[in-house]
Amino acid sequence: MDEERDSFTGIFKKYGLKSGYKGSSTETILLVGIRNREGLLVADHLWFNLTKGFEKLGNLKEGDRIGFEARVKKYKKGYSNRRAGIDQTTLDYKLSHPTKISLDKFP
Repeated sequence: MDEERDSFTGIFKKYGLKSGYKGSSTETILLVGIRNREGLLVADHLWFNLTKGFEKLGNLKEGDRIGFEARVKKYKKGYSNRRAGIDQTTLDYKLSHPTKISLDKFP
């Protein structure tokens, strides 16, 4: 499952900003109800950077359905402090490197 590419759809919710290193910010996009090719719900929401692929869709409205391909990647989430011997992390999955982004259909 890790590092595999697949097709997904999500519903556009809103645009946002995330703070970056040294105060710079990056524009983001929130998709909800992320489903795979078979229609199974894989994530309730995901934030993506507002890449050129998303920008090409124009000004999105809440409820627009977005199709895209992405890579499934593992990541650790939670709190960890090695010096204090604390590890409250768990393994989770995310979708990265969205490509073939289109409006209202699977790519």
